[in-house]
Amino acid sequence: MASPYQSLVILTGAGISAESGLGTFRDKDGLWTQYDLRDVATPEGFARNPALVHEFYNARRRNLLEAAPNPAHAALADLERQWPRDFLLVTQNVDDLHERAGSTRLLHMHGELLKIRCENCGDRRECRQDIDLATACPACGTPGYLRPHVVWFGEMPLGMAQIEQALAACDLFISIGTSGNVYPAAGFVAEARRQGAHTVELNLEPSEGHSVFAEKRYGPASEIVPAFMRALL
Repeated sequence: MASPYQSLVILTGAGISAESGLGTFRDKDGLWTQYDLRDVATPEGFARNPALVHEFYNARRRNLLEAAPNPAHAALADLERQWPRDFLLVTQNVDDLHERAGSTRLLHMHGELLKIRCENCGDRRECRQDIDLATACPACGTPGYLRPHVVWFGEMPLGMAQIEQALAACDLFISIGTSGNVYPAAGFVAEARRQGAHTVELNLEPSEGHSVFAEKRYGPASEIVPAFMRALL
């Protein structure tokens, strides 16, 4: 392999899935213009109006099941197959498009939309259908305790110890389709730079943290991601 890099960490955000038909939160037509995040993406919102939260995630789940991976997802899966060294794909996305494209060395730091968990017994499992307050937990049989297995604002992202270890060891960090204003993910590039890694932003347009990156390329993810990955190999 021609690449001089030994350890690669890739961070993906909503921008990589936008061309698959999944709505992003922060663009002018994004989900946050239609919903108040305090109502649908916080523990307090769920406690206040669980029916609304279930309605929101049921719609997102149905949308996801109709979507398909795009060439950017496929390019990352192909890179993983050809990369014999340390590799970790960290996604802020709760969709499963990376998995469907073939990615396996993957960590969902914000959870997974196609999973639910029970606040009563702790059971967690795959779910592809609508749920509501009357849906009983498949494990304990109690209704009213199921919630989407996603990380809401005010909750701790998943896998942070593994992510921090990978960032400390990486010599190449690539951010794809991220807004650069959701922490702790927005701080990953600075951490990678402190460790001496080369940092790359691939995005539709400059993120809020674009100035921190050493290398930047802008355009549709389905075009710039495959091109960059081919050059990397």
